[in-house]
Amino acid sequence: MTSVTYAWQLTHDLDAFLGRAGDFLRSRPAEHTVALTVTDVLRRRGPGQFGEGAPVFGHLEREGETTAAFFRTPPYRLYLTSLDQRGAGTLAAVLADAGTEVPGVSADADTVAAFAEAWRGRTGARPVPVSSERLYRLGCLTVPEPAPPGRARVAGGDDRDLLARWYAEFAEAVGEGEHRDGGAWADDRISYGGVSLWETPDGTPVAMAGATAPIAGQVRVGPVYTPAHLRGRGYAGAATAEVSRAAVAAGAHEVLLFTDLANPTSNGLYLRLGYRPVSDFATYDFTYDVT
Repeated sequence: MTSVTYAWQLTHDLDAFLGRAGDFLRSRPAEHTVALTVTDVLRRRGPGQFGEGAPVFGHLEREGETTAAFFRTPPYRLYLTSLDQRGAGTLAAVLADAGTEVPGVSADADTVAAFAEAWRGRTGARPVPVSSERLYRLGCLTVPEPAPPGRARVAGGDDRDLLARWYAEFAEAVGEGEHRDGGAWADDRISYGGVSLWETPDGTPVAMAGATAPIAGQVRVGPVYTPAHLRGRGYAGAATAEVSRAAVAAGAHEVLLFTDLANPTSNGLYLRLGYRPVSDFATYDFTYDVT
């Protein structure tokens, strides 16, 4: 029986990674939206956009063909494309043997479960569920009616401080407050018109909806944020509808977003806007016994 070459290749070189895994990532833009958009930010803005540590990338080759990939931008968790149990097991072995720090993992729900079990077997780490999310794809956009008073506009340079503050508040609310710098995030989004604000008739911004830069024909909406004291007035829905409309008008073939499955309000909103479920994703943290 002929053996099948089945090997992970690791690198810190983004260009080398994209040279081997780029076509694979672009072949399934919805499934690979996070890998596509994160590597696009790193390519456009530099390797320090998500933290001071050097990003690490990897791809799995079977007989010279890339069939899976991962990345990690410290201090964030490992992010995986879909893996079967064998792929998860071999990756856990490679990372453990290399002494790679793995504080947690995010991927589709089946892949996360497979990797968490393999990582536990290799390191003894205990996986702790953090969140469950659902990926949605826009079908036919349904704009909420009546819209709340006001209008949408694209955020510009004068909005930088507001965007940075709102991003920090959003990140804190979802448990990522100590990570990416809000100013760097705002600078990136402003550079390509990647945030729509909803403002009241007197020009006061009351909500924002972001969108990633288009890559491989897809755009992912997020984050969507309304300050706590302004919620329940339809601002988030109006801002999300506008940024979704703008993405379609700009030629996006797929408009995507993630929602927290623990938040029925947001899931209901996006269904009403015309988004439809694609697949479920999960995030685990790992805890390590201190001896």
